[in-house]
Amino acid sequence: MRIEKIEVDKKNAERFYVHLVKEDGEKQLVSVDQDVLIEYRLKKGMTVTEKQWMEMIKKDDETQAYKMALRFLAYRMRSKQEVMDHLEKKGVDHGTIERVIGKLQNERYIDDEQFAHAYVQTQLNTTMKGPYVIYKELIDKGICEDTIAKAMERYTEEMQQDKAMKWVEKVNKQSKRRSYQEQKAYIAQLLHMKGFPAHIIERVKQQVTLNDEEQWKALVYHGEKAHRRYETYDRYTYEQKMKQALYRKGFPISLIEKFLEKKKED
Repeated sequence: MRIEKIEVDKKNAERFYVHLVKEDGEKQLVSVDQDVLIEYRLKKGMTVTEKQWMEMIKKDDETQAYKMALRFLAYRMRSKQEVMDHLEKKGVDHGTIERVIGKLQNERYIDDEQFAHAYVQTQLNTTMKGPYVIYKELIDKGICEDTIAKAMERYTEEMQQDKAMKWVEKVNKQSKRRSYQEQKAYIAQLLHMKGFPAHIIERVKQQVTLNDEEQWKALVYHGEKAHRRYETYDRYTYEQKMKQALYRKGFPISLIEKFLEKKKED
């Protein structure tokens, strides 16, 4: 094949159109990256074999995929698996992906160990996630367990407890309608969902407090709801059902009886 003409792609200055003429006179138009143009020193009048041209096309595919990966990496650090998934979604074939990933690793654009450490540090600085959630996120990003374990060493138990306590403080500010026991159970469930280990949750639960005024307000709220449900019952049945309902909510019997006495006065 002979190169009849080379012209720049008006929509992308980094790519060029190569006009080819085969031996039988058939013409073909192919787009290649400027790096391929320079590497193979393509110019007008040059003759290339079919084998040489296929090699250039393969190189062009790799160059496009490489630049695609660099654009993906420009916004933030990525794991090897994230880059592979991105290229696969873009339709890049498996062989090209492997070659591009190898090149990016050699050039240190991809480094899963460095990525894992940076990811953990970012989560510690910007979120209140527990260690299990961060661990799961790194697994999802294709990081191996040994690498994750090393990166997670910086998330000390002291830091875990500190973040767990911040969740407790947040919940205490928001909630005014839970008994002390309900509050402890709710916080334990929340911390479990946020990825904190059992021993940290247990330690933090011991520091959950609810003052008498908040406890009383919560009991009155639930007591009034139960009263509306049972007020048509006879006195004995009413009191039994009220005690059962409020006791199940975690309120102490002394406060329940105090509420029932006030309802009698009403």
